[in-house]
Amino acid sequence: MIEGLSGWLLVGFAAVCVGLGKAGFSGLGLIPVFLMAELFGKASVGVLLPMLIVADLSVYPMFRRHASWAPVWALLPPALLGMALGFLLLKAMPEAWAKPVIGSLILVMVALQLVKRFAPALVHRLAHSGGFGMAAGGFAGVATTIANAAGPVFQLYFLARQLPKMELIGVGARFFLLINLIKLPFMGGLSYTTTESLWLNLKLVPLILLGIFAGRQLLQLISQRVFEWMIVGFAVLAGVRLLFFG
Repeated sequence: MIEGLSGWLLVGFAAVCVGLGKAGFSGLGLIPVFLMAELFGKASVGVLLPMLIVADLSVYPMFRRHASWAPVWALLPPALLGMALGFLLLKAMPEAWAKPVIGSLILVMVALQLVKRFAPALVHRLAHSGGFGMAAGGFAGVATTIANAAGPVFQLYFLARQLPKMELIGVGARFFLLINLIKLPFMGGLSYTTTESLWLNLKLVPLILLGIFAGRQLLQLISQRVFEWMIVGFAVLAGVRLLFFG
């Protein structure tokens, strides 16, 4: 499945970034999406999914006391509708479209991060509009199914509702653990998650856990704001590469 040293270095770096992203450096979640798309194309969504579940299962106990399941149940119905649409699109999407579509979604997620940063008043107004929750849940469902890239949508919605930081992380741990577990059998049915890919995931578990541990330590040493701007720049380059040069 992986050929050459460069391929193993890329997939190993993706695994570390999965752990770092789940441990608090949320912008890093777009890096493994890009790297896995480069390596596996359309099937990347199924290869990456078990890695995310391992990270979700590891992080959830850390933030269990900081939130409840109530916000998850509220967002789940539109997310499930979006996931159903996402699976239909994923099944119908030609392999040649995979990288441009994933690149486009990465750029959309970066745009949402910038809106969150520069237009908080607009985001606050949207949060209290009638259809914002349905739209956010539906789009998150589509994005997580096609590219495992729903994090910025989720954060935008709950930050707009002024959820405290630790509660936001706790709700996110619950939401993505549940969503990713729901997706797993469908990815297996589409043959994007296979026995071979699961063996690869198993080999990468130590690097995912290393990323989680390192992320917990680095949060205390590195300015997250500066770090997130670096990730935004990388994500823009990654999205443009997949969209125009994939």
